[in-house]
Amino acid sequence: VQLQASGGGSVQPGGSLRLSCAASGFNLAYFAIGWFRQAPGKEREGVSCISAGTGSTYYSDSVKGRFTISRDNEKRTVYLQMSNLKPEDTATYYCARNAKMGSQFCDDMDDWGKGTQVTVSS
Repeated sequence: VQLQASGGGSVQPGGSLRLSCAASGFNLAYFAIGWFRQAPGKEREGVSCISAGTGSTYYSDSVKGRFTISRDNEKRTVYLQMSNLKPEDTATYYCARNAKMGSQFCDDMDDWGKGTQVTVSS
């Protein structure tokens, strides 16, 4: 099992980025995948989650309406489209898998990828 996040970078406030989480070693459709972030000196927080199967999506209040999570099973990739970025979105972003078959939520993650840095500043 491997998860690899990419797509981070530096943008100005109001800008956009799309993060990708490339998955290998398992069938993406069968597990919930989540995006998390951690800023320096702060605890890690959940940002968004997409469930197994139907792909129900969930967002933290801080990103709702600005971020969109999606999944391409054929490409084995989960995306996080981030728009209207704010300085408080600055963090290292990680993707992770809930390894329970058919998982619907991102409350107990088992596999983590290396993070990708997102910096929002003017």
